[in-house]
Amino acid sequence: MTTGTTIQQPQASPDRRTGGRYDRLDALRGGAIVWMALFHFIFDLNYFRFVAADFYRDPFWTWQRTAIVSLFLLCAGLGQAVAVQQGQSWARFWRRWAQVAACALLVSLGSWLMFPRSFISFGVLHAMAVMLILLRLLGPRLPGWALLLLGAAALLAPQVFAHPFFDSRWTNWVGLVTHKPVTEDYVPVLPWLGVMLWGFALGRFLLKAQPGLLAGQVSGFFQALSVLGRWSLSFYMLHQPLLIGALWLVRTVLPA
Repeated sequence: MTTGTTIQQPQASPDRRTGGRYDRLDALRGGAIVWMALFHFIFDLNYFRFVAADFYRDPFWTWQRTAIVSLFLLCAGLGQAVAVQQGQSWARFWRRWAQVAACALLVSLGSWLMFPRSFISFGVLHAMAVMLILLRLLGPRLPGWALLLLGAAALLAPQVFAHPFFDSRWTNWVGLVTHKPVTEDYVPVLPWLGVMLWGFALGRFLLKAQPGLLAGQVSGFFQALSVLGRWSLSFYMLHQPLLIGALWLVRTVLPA
């Protein structure tokens, strides 16, 4: 909106004390982590039979899982838009990517030990490892409208095409399966790449139009979430072993 007078708005920038981090984006990611941890805590309570819940069929839980994964991948897309805008080098990108890929392998190993028949072969970290590369290649080269259209195509693809070829554990990572595989976590490239593409498009738009929405400072509770969001991968890898270990100890100590 213009009034005949041009007013130069100050450009929001990340706080240098946080190493170029965007506090509000980190807080959003931190909120997703807290939600995920609460979800996993109830899942673990159910596993140890402290509570009874159907995490595989009850919409109350299945829709929460969808929302949590969507929020994580949206944040990943936003974060890649910030990284590209800041001129992140490929060397730095690959260092971070290697951390994600290594953690994905650890998740597969840990889940195989606990759930040998339904271990995680392609969960959220595996998906991020693949989709980060695709996003890094596509995002900076495509205009916003193309990212939105490609994202919509990715989201719709599993609904309009499926084939038994993609049902094996070696191919189900694509997402064009005829039935959901038996696994504790399944986040295929399709449709979830669409969420990351939309997150990248949104991030690029906000960095140009309203940078303060991502880079503005936060305080109090949101500052705590921001700190947590900066350590999202570490928290993700540690929270389940700690929760499961604590509940196993409680189950062992309590009389049957």
